[in-house]
Amino acid sequence: MKGYWIILVAMGLILANVAVVGVNRHVVSEKGMEAIADKIHFSTYNLRENGEYLNVVMENARYLHRAGEPVLPYYTKTYYFPLGTRVKVECIPESIEVEKVGRRIMPASEPTPLNSMGETKEIIKEEVYASSKAYPDAWYSYNLGGGLVDGKHVTILSLHIYPVRYIPAAGEIQFSKNFQVRIDYSLPDRGMDTVDTYDLVIICPSEWKGAIDTLKQHKESHGVKTLVKTVEDIVATYDGRDGAEKIKYFIKDAIEEYGIKYVLLVGGKKSYFTGNWGYDGPTHHDDSLWYCPVRYVALDDNAEKGYISDLYFADIYDAYGNFSSWDSNGDGIFGAWSFKYGKDTMDFYPDVYVGRLACRSEKELQNVMNKIITYENGNVKSEEWFNRMLLVGGDTFNDADNLPEGEISTEWFYDHYMAGDFDKTSLFVTDGTLTYGHTEPNELAGRFAWVNVIKEFSKGYGFVVFDGHGSPTAWATHFLGYASHTDPWVNGLMTYNMDLLQNKNMPSIFIIGGCHNSEFNISLMDFMNNEWTYQPTYECFGWHIVKMADRGAIASIGNTGLGYGESGGDRNGNGVPDCVEYNGGYIEDRFFEAYGVEGKDVLGETWGTAITNYINTFPPLEDRIDAKTIEEWVLLGDPSLKIGGY
Repeated sequence: MKGYWIILVAMGLILANVAVVGVNRHVVSEKGMEAIADKIHFSTYNLRENGEYLNVVMENARYLHRAGEPVLPYYTKTYYFPLGTRVKVECIPESIEVEKVGRRIMPASEPTPLNSMGETKEIIKEEVYASSKAYPDAWYSYNLGGGLVDGKHVTILSLHIYPVRYIPAAGEIQFSKNFQVRIDYSLPDRGMDTVDTYDLVIICPSEWKGAIDTLKQHKESHGVKTLVKTVEDIVATYDGRDGAEKIKYFIKDAIEEYGIKYVLLVGGKKSYFTGNWGYDGPTHHDDSLWYCPVRYVALDDNAEKGYISDLYFADIYDAYGNFSSWDSNGDGIFGAWSFKYGKDTMDFYPDVYVGRLACRSEKELQNVMNKIITYENGNVKSEEWFNRMLLVGGDTFNDADNLPEGEISTEWFYDHYMAGDFDKTSLFVTDGTLTYGHTEPNELAGRFAWVNVIKEFSKGYGFVVFDGHGSPTAWATHFLGYASHTDPWVNGLMTYNMDLLQNKNMPSIFIIGGCHNSEFNISLMDFMNNEWTYQPTYECFGWHIVKMADRGAIASIGNTGLGYGESGGDRNGNGVPDCVEYNGGYIEDRFFEAYGVEGKDVLGETWGTAITNYINTFPPLEDRIDAKTIEEWVLLGDPSLKIGGY
C-alpha cells in the first residue's frame, strides 16, 4: 500500500523550470509518520520596466494576483497522498539575496466582471506599498484538499513557493535561490476500499425513470456500469436539511459502496414561467420548484448575493476524508462568503464528475438522450466535422491596451492545446468575419452578426468556444475600442435564433465565456426582477442549445452567475495574455489543456481536471472571485460522455 502511494506522490510533482534535487528522499520522522525531503533550486529572476512600475519575471512562473497588491512570481508543486493522510509542511529558504529597486513593483488589477460595460479598474493599496514588512508575508504557503485524480481519491497538497519577496517601504527585493522542503505525513489507518460496481449514477425524478432506462442500456453497452436512482427515493431515505443535501449524502454513499465516478443530475426547473431565480437567503431551499434539487451558494461579490453551483454535488470530501458540507458553521446558509453570513470553509475539489440535464419535460429528456446515444455510437472522432474548432470573439473590456480579449483568448486555446488535431475557423470583429466585413462600429452589422454565427456553426464543429459578454438570453461582444459603449453591440447568438442552427447530428462541445449564459434557474417572468435578464427568457442560453433535438451542442459549460476576466494585455510582463492567466479565461485554459495535452477525453473528467488544476494554482478560499469562478462553472450535459464517441 505505502509503496504504491510513494510512486503516486512522485508522479504528482509539478514544478516548471527549477531544479528539484533529492525528490522524495525519505528521511527519519516522528513515530508513526514518514517524511519526504526535497531541495529546490531557482536560477534567477529578471526585472523589466513597465511604465512607472517594474515587473519581476521568472520563466514558467505563476503570478500573485491580489487586486492592488504587488504582482510577484510563484511556483506550485503538487503532491498526492491517499485520502485522509495527515500532512505537515516545512519549507526553508536558503542563500537569500537582497537587491534595491528604484520603482514600485506592478500592482495587480481588479478582476473585471463580464457585464455590459466591461471596464477594467486599476487600483493600488497604499497600505501595502507603504509597509516595511515583506510581501508576501511568508516564503511559502500550502493548500490541502480531497479530490479525484486519475480515478484515485486522494489528499492533494498544493505547495506554493515564493522565491521573490518585496519590501515596499525599503524598495528591496529578497530572492532565495534554494529551498529545503520537508513533508511529514501520516497515512490513514484505513484507506477507501476499491470498488467498481458502478461507474455512473443517474439521479432523476421518478416520472422519468422509465425513459432513463434507454440511456442506461446505452451506457452499459459501452462498458459504463450505470445505476439509476430517483430523487423521491433519495429524499425519502436520507437525512438532510433539504433535497440537495440528501442527494449529496447519497452521492457519498454511492462512492463508498459502488465506486461511482460520474453523477448525472436529470431535471431542471419545473416551470417555464415563474419561480425564484436568485439567492434569497435561508428561505430559498424550495425543492418543489425543481425536478432535481439545486444548491444556491451565498457568495456576495457586491454585484449579486448568490447563484447556483452544481460543484456542491461534486465536492464530497475534505483533505481528511470528512464530509464537505459547504456549511462549516451549521447555519443553513451554504457556501457563504458575505458580510451578512460570514465565510464558510469549503474544500472545492471534485470527488466525482457532475453534469446536469436541466430538462423541464420528458420530451427535452428524450431529445438529449437521443443526441448522446447517436453521438457516442457514431465514432464521430473520425468525422471531418468533429476535427474542427470554431472561435468567436471580439473586444470584451475597455482598457488602456485596447485589445480584443475574446479573440486573443480563443486563439490562445487553439494554438496551445488544439492545433495539432483540429482545424480552426474564427469569427472575429477585428477582421470583419463576425461583422460582415465591418471592422469599425456599424449598427446593422453588429445587430445581425448572429446570422454569420448560425451559418458557420451549422457546418459542424467538434468544439466551439465563445469569449465575451452574456446573459441568460444571449452572447455578445463589441467592436474594437467600444467595450465601454452599450451600443453598438455585436450580437453573436440568442436563444431566440439558435433554433435556426442546421448542424444536424454534428453537435458541438460548447465552452461559453460570458455572464449568466448557463443560469438554468431562469424563467419567463424573471426579467421583471432579474437585473441580468433584459427581456423575457424562459430558459437559459447554455441549456437551450443542448436540449435541441439532433442539433446545437452535445454539452455546454458556462457560468450560472456573473463571470470575471482580465484585460488582453500582459500586466505581469511574462509574455502571456492576462485574459488567459486569471479567472474565467484561466479555467477555460485549464479545460483545453486537460483535453488537448493531458488527454482527458471523458467530458466530466475534463471539466473536473480543469477545476482541480485551477484550485492547485489559485486556492479559492484566498480570493472570493476565484471561489466564484469554479463554483459557477456548470456542465450542462452528460459527465460520462466520451468526447468524439466510441
